Amino acid sequence: MGSELGLSLDIHQQRRARLGAKLERLRLKYFVVTSLRNIFYLTGFRGSAGIAVVGGGETTLWVDPRYTLQAKQDAPGIEVIEVKSGLLKAVARRLRKAKARRAGFEGDHLTCSQLRALEHEGHGKFRLQPASGLVERLRVIKDAAEIDAIRQAARVTVAAFEESLPLVKPGARECDLAAEIEYRMRRHGAEGAAFETIVASGLRAAYPHARASDKALAHGELVIFDLGAILSGYAADMTRTVFLGKPSHRLANLYQAVLAAQRRAVGALRPGTRCCDVDAAARRSLKRRGLEKYFTHSTGHGVGLDIHEKPRLARTEKTRLKADSVVTAEPGVYLEGLGGIRLEDTVLVGEHRPEVLTPASMEHWILS
Repeated sequence: MGSELGLSLDIHQQRRARLGAKLERLRLKYFVVTSLRNIFYLTGFRGSAGIAVVGGGETTLWVDPRYTLQAKQDAPGIEVIEVKSGLLKAVARRLRKAKARRAGFEGDHLTCSQLRALEHEGHGKFRLQPASGLVERLRVIKDAAEIDAIRQAARVTVAAFEESLPLVKPGARECDLAAEIEYRMRRHGAEGAAFETIVASGLRAAYPHARASDKALAHGELVIFDLGAILSGYAADMTRTVFLGKPSHRLANLYQAVLAAQRRAVGALRPGTRCCDVDAAARRSLKRRGLEKYFTHSTGHGVGLDIHEKPRLARTEKTRLKADSVVTAEPGVYLEGLGGIRLEDTVLVGEHRPEVLTPASMEHWILS
């Protein structure tokens, strides 16, 4: 049916046209795309192997025989060339034939050995110029179809979490809960989890990226759930923290402090705001309660085809937010010997106000 998002041909053409304008400013007639995410973004093709070249008024996609039929279906209007072996050699041959003096390539995605092979096959007829991040910068601003896909992924994420909550009891194992969440994502139509689901309880909740283990949950413990579904290639990301039993006054205050910081961060997500200022808003909120030193990671990141993409909501990131970008807001505090608390939403930066796409309750965090 064309691309899995059902995107019109015009949308991919518009994306390639925007890339073409960037290439023109860089005086690059051709651009070699090796990132599979970026190939999908520009053409609609979503196989696990392929190379695209954009430029010269056309786009060409080289695939091996496993993907010929799929590429023709996914990427209508694109010239698809089947190559039994040697995709890079075929690309170099086309660039030589086109008499390309210079061709850009994705420095972040082409390996050193691939670059050497492409140069070797070029026989000195063209020069390769690194041009990293061109497509990734285009991907920061989501179009309507992308926003819709992320909304759907977010809905599935919330549903899988809420349906799994009754199983969160003393004795349940972290790995079993993670598996249950991912199973429910699939039941709701997800292609799978956007990343390995995190379930971390007790002292392990102090590890920001703990992997779900065979540890059993116990009464009187914090439990962090970090999860996200992927639909039509687009991801969502959400974290919630719950407590089994009646929390101490200290734990209740810690939770409210993180909740306040998260709300500050979400409130700051407006077009024109510097990413570092969003990060600062969360840190100031925690600092007022003497907790800033326990917040050990950045406040958020972009979400889309990759679970972590531009922009970063970090201390040193001066980039200004743009309308229709999608980011996370995820402050947390982690205390050795006690555990951790993190609260995260996927948020659309709207033209007038931010929109939380993962509205699972943060108020009902105490499970009896």
